Amino acid sequence: MITKPVLTLDDAKRIAAAAQAEAARNGWRVVIAVVDDGGNLLYLERDHQTQFGSVDTAIKKAHAAIAFRRPTKASEDAVLSGRLIHLSLPGVIPAEGGVPLHLGGVIVGGLGVSGVRSFEDGQIAAAGASALA
Repeated sequence: MITKPVLTLDDAKRIAAAAQAEAARNGWRVVIAVVDDGGNLLYLERDHQTQFGSVDTAIKKAHAAIAFRRPTKASEDAVLSGRLIHLSLPGVIPAEGGVPLHLGGVIVGGLGVSGVRSFEDGQIAAAGASALA
């Protein structure tokens, strides 16, 4: 058996708080989703003025980041450069805003943000992920 770090609810809340602080600094209304290393939803926060369609998008971005072990921006960049095969991969979200969460060199979960422009979602996600370090 190996021992690995586990993302806790307290960790997820700390990550979401850091992401929300970045969103608030910029006046952005978003949905923030944190999933565990199995892609299961651990925490969700939605600003009351954010469109409800961003709920599923944030969860899917978080899930894609953990499933493919890379930020969703990698798929966005691939599609934008013409590698359209990424659009046929199950669970791919080719939009920035989903990042894997690392702790001690191990991916322990994923963070997804949706509600503003893709690069802004990515900025918020990066701020949230930095709270885990």
